[in-house]
Amino acid sequence: MYNILICDDQKDIVDALKIYLKPEGYGLFEAYNGNDAVELVQRENIHLVLLDVMMPGMDGITATAKIRELSNVPVILLTAKSETEDKVLGLNVGADDYITKPFVPVEVLARVRSQLRRYAMLGSQKEDQDGNLSIGGVSLNSTQHTVTVDGELVNLTPVEFRILRLLMEHPGKVYSTKTIYETVWQAASLGSEGSVAVHIRHLREKIEINPSEPRYLKVVWGQGYKFDGGKQL
Repeated sequence: MYNILICDDQKDIVDALKIYLKPEGYGLFEAYNGNDAVELVQRENIHLVLLDVMMPGMDGITATAKIRELSNVPVILLTAKSETEDKVLGLNVGADDYITKPFVPVEVLARVRSQLRRYAMLGSQKEDQDGNLSIGGVSLNSTQHTVTVDGELVNLTPVEFRILRLLMEHPGKVYSTKTIYETVWQAASLGSEGSVAVHIRHLREKIEINPSEPRYLKVVWGQGYKFDGGKQL
């Protein structure tokens, strides 16, 4: 059974979403501010978060960024039609999708199901107790800070290692260069996204058999980069 966290400062919205989702058999948790949502993700086994953007105190954008520090669970933002900039900002800090108010029940269910399928198939990669994470022919050990490709050790810089680890923890998920920069460098990008492209190029040269036709580190034009699991294009 999947557990879904619904967070909105308006109780009637939380109650309405519970009515839509309860017949599907999901375990439902509720919160009414960003701080409580982050704490629940940290404490409970949450598989998806429905998160309002406009809330007093910690808003949904900030809460999304903090959730991304803890977990790769899908986050679907709840937005008003007028909150276009917030939608874009939310996606840039790690949200997976958004639903515009007022809700259409069939759309809510479709988007929830879609994100849960993606999470089950691609988004739940975890390091084992020894710090190992393996996808395709690439194996990463976060404890020893080592990476092997088809059994061969490759030497990565600390920044290259952090980029690779981020993408491998969320295979199939597309990250913008801005998000990669701010996550890896822990600083505002301020137009420094070009550094990401340089490091991705160096990573490809080290882990790909043919960097011009990558198996793993792929670009999604106009959106960013993803780790694809080793399938050929």
